[in-house]
Amino acid sequence: MKRFGLIGYPVKGSLSPLLFSAGYHGKYGYDLIEKPVFEEAYALFLSEYHGVNVTAPFKEYAFAKADTVSPVCRKIGATNLLVKTGTGISACNSDYTGIRMSILENLLPQLKGEDSRNAAGMIQSAYGHIPQALVVGCGGAGRAAAVAAAELGMHTVLMNRTTARAEAIAGQLPEYGFGISGIEYFPEVFHQSDIIIYTLPGKLETLDAAVSGQGMARDRERTGPKLILEANYKTPSFTHAAIDALRGEYPGLRYVSGLRWLLHQAAGGYRLFTGEEPDFKAMEQALTNHL
Repeated sequence: MKRFGLIGYPVKGSLSPLLFSAGYHGKYGYDLIEKPVFEEAYALFLSEYHGVNVTAPFKEYAFAKADTVSPVCRKIGATNLLVKTGTGISACNSDYTGIRMSILENLLPQLKGEDSRNAAGMIQSAYGHIPQALVVGCGGAGRAAAVAAAELGMHTVLMNRTTARAEAIAGQLPEYGFGISGIEYFPEVFHQSDIIIYTLPGKLETLDAAVSGQGMARDRERTGPKLILEANYKTPSFTHAAIDALRGEYPGLRYVSGLRWLLHQAAGGYRLFTGEEPDFKAMEQALTNHL
């Protein structure tokens, strides 16, 4: 029987085994492979597993090991999924899928599944302008978020604690015309943006200022919902109180927990692992029951 797993450090407490078991009703095994050294985890994958999800801090190391890389994964330069194929080790990026689907189900709920070829035009029509997306954090998840937002036709601004990293991504992907902003301008750019994808593991010192809006000039001309998508579902930086405060200024604001990102990312990755459609509703229910 094929076996699957998750490599990274740390991975204790990951919800991936729960979701995988629910998606395939226990048909396949799924293990947490926690190793502090990437090469140790990779050796276990080669010897014992058909496919593995990859989490921090191993996404770029795993990308370098692949024999074949999906086009989107190549643009991102990091992978969260390795699978054995007839032509060697294949790398894909289901973080991209998770972000894309999380955005689309909120902005264009009428679309079904991956049938979203005209999504960029539909999103622009919904807003009445080309929406601006702010991606905070330029690690593996941030790179996936940047490509996903740009592919959906958004003007995408990259922001990182180290500006050089954001500049490097923009230089590697000039076709997207990424904007760059210093982390110190987070409150201002937060309010100027239609969509915020927050991928940092911790809370920015200026996040409270962004929530309170002290001294911020609002862009009253913008239409359409303000959307916040946060990667960290364990200890989110945007608390319930923060979201409530922001809704006072943006009544249509929508906050998307990283759990939704995780769900879409998992479903997309599991299809690539097995070639079989996972039971998405069972995965949703398992997540609800767990919480």
